[in-house]
Amino acid sequence: QVQLVESGGGLVQAGGSLRLSCAASGSIFSINTVGWYRQAPGKQRDLVARITTGGNTDYADSVKGRFTISRDNAKNTVYLQMNSLKPEDTAIYYCNADITYYPDLYGMNYWGKGTLVTVSS
Repeated sequence: QVQLVESGGGLVQAGGSLRLSCAASGSIFSINTVGWYRQAPGKQRDLVARITTGGNTDYADSVKGRFTISRDNAKNTVYLQMNSLKPEDTAIYYCNADITYYPDLYGMNYWGKGTLVTVSS
């Protein structure tokens, strides 16, 4: 089985930083496009940042200049470095990835269970 596990969430004060990790495990052939999403209470789940296989990135306007998405293919891990955090960043953050797995070599989309980020004033 292929699984995604997020970690790194927690409680921080405004202006602080956190680094979220999304670790994939299982019989992985390749990890393709990976995105970080977040969902605040009472709101829809929105894309925060995305990184392609080639390393191209996209960010939501609300996090540009503050968040950085990166990947370490050798570790099957994608990171979201979050700086200058604001209270409005408070949400559950989810990792989403397109993964090709062994032995089927079939691509599927996976979601992690999320990690909570709380930013206090």
